[in-house]
Amino acid sequence: MLEKVFKLRENHTTVKTEILAGITTFMTMAYILAVNPNVLSAAGMDRGAVFTATVLASFLGTACMALFANYPFALAPGMGLNAYFAYTVVIGMGYPWQAALAAVFVEGLIFIVLSVFNVREAIFNSIPMNLKKAVSVGIGFFIAFIGLQNAKIVVGGATLVQLFSLDAVEGATMNDAGICVLLAIIGVFITAILVLKEVKGNILWGILITWLLGIICQFTGLYVPNAEIGYYSLLPDFSAGLSIPSLAPIFMKLDFTAIPIAEFVVIIFAFLFVDIFDTLGTLIGVASKADMLDDEGRLPRIKGALMADAVATTAGAVMGTSTTTTFVESASGVTEGGRTGLTSMTTAILFLLSLLLSPVFLAIPSFATAPALIIVGFYMVNQVGLIDFTDYAEGIPAFICIAAMPFFYSISEGISMGVISYVVLNLVSGKAKEKKISPVMYVLAVMFLLKYVLI
Repeated sequence: MLEKVFKLRENHTTVKTEILAGITTFMTMAYILAVNPNVLSAAGMDRGAVFTATVLASFLGTACMALFANYPFALAPGMGLNAYFAYTVVIGMGYPWQAALAAVFVEGLIFIVLSVFNVREAIFNSIPMNLKKAVSVGIGFFIAFIGLQNAKIVVGGATLVQLFSLDAVEGATMNDAGICVLLAIIGVFITAILVLKEVKGNILWGILITWLLGIICQFTGLYVPNAEIGYYSLLPDFSAGLSIPSLAPIFMKLDFTAIPIAEFVVIIFAFLFVDIFDTLGTLIGVASKADMLDDEGRLPRIKGALMADAVATTAGAVMGTSTTTTFVESASGVTEGGRTGLTSMTTAILFLLSLLLSPVFLAIPSFATAPALIIVGFYMVNQVGLIDFTDYAEGIPAFICIAAMPFFYSISEGISMGVISYVVLNLVSGKAKEKKISPVMYVLAVMFLLKYVLI
């Protein structure tokens, strides 16, 4: 049956290879089960419910990838997109998380339509390559900045931000905030060493080792929980057994009325834009690694892969999580020999089984997941070397896009300013015709300009 569904012989692979590849992919992605509830809980969402939604969205998206496209790619709520959801739309703009979920839901529906009519590829092709890379780099810096903040390595101060000190956090002592900051810094080095050693699941192992060090500190009295300033026990609470956290606090909580229509459209487009490049970039990058692209550099069955992403995003919003997208960590399973949907189906099943371990994932603290955010930021920033800064009409918009995201604490501002500056600078310099700027770019630039004028 597996041969009939996944065409193993045709893809020169075996059941054993595919299952091992699926386990490897899960190991490298499982950190999202700890990180996503932490990120979205900052927006006021119930951590336990977000954990369950994260698991279900990851399972659904990854299973759809296996069945719709027969590719070894796995999906989960995306890093960067969850940060935009929590820190830009909810915390930055002040809208309720219910409204942000509505925006994700609408984005998912648009994604389905775009996937059916092959519009996503057309949009992707219209954006200049340097700007695509700049979006990835900017998100990397933004995610790393959030990781530094979550760990309290960076705190607010007289210079807007500064390095942690006990005086900068009210009520903090060396036995709560202080030791957690040290553990987070140690965690970054541990994770970096695991990356250097090419240990499979290095980000997940970094989280677990940092958390274990924290537990040791709690047992020895170096760490003392202080709930008043947000530092809790690091031990899993199995008092309720292996029960699955209820989805009720966030399930079907979409609010379509809380955001003015013009702003709602901008937010939807920001989700859509980032998701387009996250998904297509990952698909093409990982497929290249697995030699899956055809002679023209195209990915066969890409419509099924994009549809899996769209369906998972729409369903994920209903369940209560941010945009679900294809993970670049899928490359780890491909490296292990995964070539078919059996790899992704294995990963999907492991995601589903992780529901029973909710007390473990929900006990993982921010200082343990912060190193993951910082290292994921590193992975995204390494695209900066591929940007052509020698052509100023290319390099300046890319720089503006990159700088705006962390400095303005908004992914959408970076995208907006990058597109506007690219079109304006190339028009003024007379290079627009030479570079054959797509009409789509002009439309996007006008839309973003109207946003600043009208909102």
